[in-house]
Amino acid sequence: MKIPKTSDSLDEIDRRILNALQVDASHTNAELATLVHVSPPTCLRRVKQLQEDGVIERQVAIVAPEQVGARLTAIVEITLDVQAADRMQEFEKVVADEAAVLQCYRVSPGPDFVLVVQVADMPAYHALAHRLFTTHSNVRNVKAYFSTFRSKFETRIAV
Repeated sequence: MKIPKTSDSLDEIDRRILNALQVDASHTNAELATLVHVSPPTCLRRVKQLQEDGVIERQVAIVAPEQVGARLTAIVEITLDVQAADRMQEFEKVVADEAAVLQCYRVSPGPDFVLVVQVADMPAYHALAHRLFTTHSNVRNVKAYFSTFRSKFETRIAV
């Protein structure tokens, strides 16, 4: 049985590959190999291993929200009435099925969840709030913060 990689088991080559891919994952294997100073076969093997180990979860394109009509970002705090494990999982399932919810975090202390939501406008947020929060019997409190300006957005993790 192969032991998956942890941050302690990543070597310098793995770190260079991860840093390069986090900046631009569209490089060909040959371009990536040149960037990280290894041979293309070594680079390909390392990337595949990082994927198999779950270090690289997936590769995606980052879309500019305003270019696709998602101009309103909301950070939403949710407090449930009942915090039993099955009720928390039930709420997570509801928000997981909602495309406008980009991120969902269980948090402590304070509210039970913090959501990052991206919608077209305030009417779209109200419709989402009705669908997810007001009709869900276990939601006790909702507190939303609406972004007026995004001064930083980053997806990279320091490795």
